[in-house]
Amino acid sequence: MTGIEYDDFLDLGYEPAGTELVCEFTIEPAAGMSMEAAASRVASESSNGTWAALHVDEDELTELGAVACGIDGRTVTVAYPTALFEAGSMPQILSCIAGNILGMKAVDSIRLEDCDWPESITSGFPGPQFGPSVAREKLDAGERPVLATVPKPKVGLSTDAHARIGEEAWRGGVDLLKDDENLTDQAFNPFADRLAESLAARDRAQEETGERKDYLVNVTAETTEMLERVDLVAEHGGGFVMVDVITCGWAAVQSVRERCEDHGLAIHAHRAMHAAFDRLDHHGVSMRVIAQIARLCGVDHIHTGTAGLGKLANEDTPGINEWLTSDCHGLRPVLPVASGGLHPGVVDQLIDALGTDIIVQAGGGIHGHPDGTHAGAKALRQSVEASMAGTDLETYADDHAELATALEKWGAETPR
Repeated sequence: MTGIEYDDFLDLGYEPAGTELVCEFTIEPAAGMSMEAAASRVASESSNGTWAALHVDEDELTELGAVACGIDGRTVTVAYPTALFEAGSMPQILSCIAGNILGMKAVDSIRLEDCDWPESITSGFPGPQFGPSVAREKLDAGERPVLATVPKPKVGLSTDAHARIGEEAWRGGVDLLKDDENLTDQAFNPFADRLAESLAARDRAQEETGERKDYLVNVTAETTEMLERVDLVAEHGGGFVMVDVITCGWAAVQSVRERCEDHGLAIHAHRAMHAAFDRLDHHGVSMRVIAQIARLCGVDHIHTGTAGLGKLANEDTPGINEWLTSDCHGLRPVLPVASGGLHPGVVDQLIDALGTDIIVQAGGGIHGHPDGTHAGAKALRQSVEASMAGTDLETYADDHAELATALEKWGAETPR
C-alpha cells in the first residue's frame, strides 16, 4: 500500500520533460502557509492529489501527479504529465490547470500567468485555418492593417440602418463590418435579416470600390443554434463568423471551428468577459493564456488590446501578440485585433506599438466623425495610409479633409 502526501508534489530540482505542460502561476499563500506548502497543494489539487493520505495499491495507480518544480518569489512553476489530459479537450485541460485551484483555501490568490504547450498536447488541436492570411486571401488589405468597424449605437439599430451604416463604412475604405458582442438575434435586428441585408450591402460596396469586403456576423448562441447560423452564413456567401469565445465556452468554439472548416469560413473571436479572469494582476487567468487557448482551439483573429491607446484597461498587448504570431509546433498564427476607443489620431502610435499585422477596429472613432460614417471611414483609412508611408498625420491631413476634421475633433488623445 502507498500514501500520497502533499510533499510528493514538490520537487524543486525536477526538470520538466519536453512532453509535459508547464504552467506558471502567481501565488499568494494563505496566512501561516509557506510558499512551498502552497505550491505543493496547487500541484496536488490540479492533478491527482487530495487532502487526505490515501492507501492505494501501486499496481492499480497510474502516475499522473503534477510537480511544483520552481519557486521564484511569488512565481510557481508546475509541470503536468501529458497523460493527465484528454487529447483535444480544452474544457478538460482547463478543469485541471485553472479549476479548483483558483478557490483553494491554501492560497489567498492565484493567477495562471503562462503556459508552455508541448507538441504532445497541441497536436490534438487544429489551430487557425487562416490567421493573418485573411488580409490577402479573403480581403485586399495587402501589407497594411485590416480595418473593421461596428455600427453605432452598437445595439438598437434596425436591420436597415445597420446595413446602411455598414455600406457607408465599406465605401469609405473599411474592410470588415463587425457585429457588436451584444448583438445576435434580437427582435429589433434579427440575425437572418441582418445577415442577408448586410451581405447585399457588402456586394454593392465591393462593386463600387473594387475591393473585397466582408462581414463579421455574430453567430454566438447555444451550440446547436450556432452551428446552424454558421451554415446560414455560408449559404449567403459570407466569409467570416464572429464568436464570443469566452461566454459561449471553449467546447462550443471547438465545434464551431470544425463546422467553419467545412465551409472555409474564418473565425473572429471576441473576448467579452475576459476581464472577469484577467483584470486583477494577482488572481484569475491572464489574457496571454486566454489567447493561447483561442489559438489552439482555432480562431483566426482575437481581440488583444490597444497597448494603452484605447478606452479599456491596458495589458501586455505586444507580448500577447508576439506569442500569437510565434512558432507553436506548426499551428498557424492568429491575427491580433486592436479595438476599444480607437480613432484616426492614434493610428500612427498604434502601428508603432503593434506593427501592421493587426486588425484595427474603430467604432465611435468612425461613426462619431462630424461628417458622418463615410467620412469617418475615409479618415481612418487615410491615417493608415499616412502611417504606412511614414508621413506625419498632420502633414497628410493637409491634403485629406476627412483626416483633418478627425484630428481637429479628437487630436492624438486616447479616450477614458
